[in-house]
Amino acid sequence: MNNNKNVKPAAIPDKAYELYDKYAHGLLNRRDFLTAIGGLALSTAAAASILGGLMPNYALAEQVSFNDPDITARYQTFASPDGHGEGRGYLVTPAKAEAKLPTVLVIHENRGLNPYIKDVARRLAKAGFIAFAPDALWPLGGYPGNDDEGRQMQGSMDREKIVADLKAAARWLKRLDAGNGKLGVVGFCFGGAMTGLLAAELPEVVDAGVPFYGSPPPADKIADIKAPLLVQLGALDSRVNERWPEAEALMQQHKVAYQVHRYPDSHHGFHNDSTARYNKEMAELAWQRTLAFFHQHLG
Repeated sequence: MNNNKNVKPAAIPDKAYELYDKYAHGLLNRRDFLTAIGGLALSTAAAASILGGLMPNYALAEQVSFNDPDITARYQTFASPDGHGEGRGYLVTPAKAEAKLPTVLVIHENRGLNPYIKDVARRLAKAGFIAFAPDALWPLGGYPGNDDEGRQMQGSMDREKIVADLKAAARWLKRLDAGNGKLGVVGFCFGGAMTGLLAAELPEVVDAGVPFYGSPPPADKIADIKAPLLVQLGALDSRVNERWPEAEALMQQHKVAYQVHRYPDSHHGFHNDSTARYNKEMAELAWQRTLAFFHQHLG
């Protein structure tokens, strides 16, 4: 367990988080982002400190080693006839299991299967689940090793084919011989949006969903959701949060079982322990709620 989790520099202004969120989601190009960050700081050193805190440092994100004796991790391909033909992901299982186990699909952000998401899969296996994290970038060779290039690669791809690959991964995982036939889905940012979408479009496949700071499912699909949802939002994430009240009203109207938690003092990405957006206390609370929710609904 890595205990050095407080990576946040002393003085990152709220505006910097807003700028990074726009940059990370393609609303601001890199040059304009760097120029804007420079404009927030009184010195070059201060700007470098802000930028260093915002950009991911994946050495900080390893909570469970791939060498942990309690888990077994490997890469696994799966067929995706409606998508790119073949997908690949990171499959992590508990090393010892006396019975069939619940399965959880882990869906990454808009940049591919980076080390943080792989660690999330290992955390789930450590907690007794079979976890599978597909890499949407596999048709282009997989996550390239840095988020900037990963974002560009994912942005160049056909979104509908990505969705089809994720659906194929969900179906494959639910049928896994070692699984108990129950499937949970957890996703972050883009993956959070995909979690709700899969719950709506695969109601017979998804048994529970935990979207972290993702956009809600399309309004015209909410009535189709059968799985309970645990929605995890950062209270300071206005871009995403403003979309949820309408969705909540529709969920109530259609009697969808859901809970929404808005975590105080938390930005978009607050669970990601590789950047200054990480809120250790709230991330740990959200994670314990996630595990309890999956144990409750997946058996």
